[in-house]
Amino acid sequence: MTDVRLNMAKVEAEAAVRPRRGPGGARAREQAAWGFVAPALIAIGVFFAIPVFAALLLSLTDFDIYALADLNNVRFVGLQNYERLFANPLFWGAMKNTGLFAVLGVPLSIAASLAAAVILNARVIKWRPLWRVIFFAPFVTTLVATAVLWNYLLHTRYGVINWAISSVGLPPVDWLGQPETSIPAILMFVVWKIFGYNMLIFLAVLQTVPDDLYEAARIDGAGAWKRFVHVTLPAIAPTLLLVSIISVASFFQLFAEPYVMTQGGPAQSTVTVLYFMYEEGFKWWNLGSASAVAFILFVCILAVTLVQLAVAKRMGAYE
Repeated sequence: MTDVRLNMAKVEAEAAVRPRRGPGGARAREQAAWGFVAPALIAIGVFFAIPVFAALLLSLTDFDIYALADLNNVRFVGLQNYERLFANPLFWGAMKNTGLFAVLGVPLSIAASLAAAVILNARVIKWRPLWRVIFFAPFVTTLVATAVLWNYLLHTRYGVINWAISSVGLPPVDWLGQPETSIPAILMFVVWKIFGYNMLIFLAVLQTVPDDLYEAARIDGAGAWKRFVHVTLPAIAPTLLLVSIISVASFFQLFAEPYVMTQGGPAQSTVTVLYFMYEEGFKWWNLGSASAVAFILFVCILAVTLVQLAVAKRMGAYE
């Protein structure tokens, strides 16, 4: 009994000596938290918020090559740049091409990367580190160099792809010279180029799925496909949402691939919104109009992202 009283007295004494966390302590923790996130917030403000606001302001002017020499030549034109864009059939053609790239490219790239990740996550696969390096290598190679290489692969006479097609008795295809095949040809290259990055993301999250879930599904008689649908997909749903958002933004900002491989042709069939913005700003020096294109592209990406988040939340992909 005496020992119990001594222990209680010791605990009370320690509690009396221990400093109490009052409002000042909470305020200090809050200030420390803001200190940790301040660098990230500053970076977002400098490299995102300020450029978006500047693009909006610039899109309301007739900023051109003459304004570069003298800012007094800048005039406020209001929404005239947007009105001219909406009346320009080339702009709507670029929007259509960008939409096709996104609608076709996003599912293809996600499917390819997820399939590769599931295969490499299987324990029966040998030399998995080597395969990861091989699949990821296209993503870190120089885009221009690989685009030139794919130009040779898709060549009508000397390309390896047409040689393979001709070997089975089919006629060669002018992949980059016809409007009907130019977008599929560029999509093949883009998916090959970027799927390794998404594959690593999927591979990382697949390794966090507990084996107990697969074992329980296997005991219940679920086959490989049912385990993938009912175990794997729900477990990686938040990551799948993240990859889809990143992929949509990437395909909406497609520029270098059509610029190097087709220069927007044939017949403007591969001109994307970003390519159109480049020509407006740096070919014709209509920087106000180019800023309007950039702001419209930002609004489109934001709208699609919000729709993705809303659909994913309704489907229970995240809380």
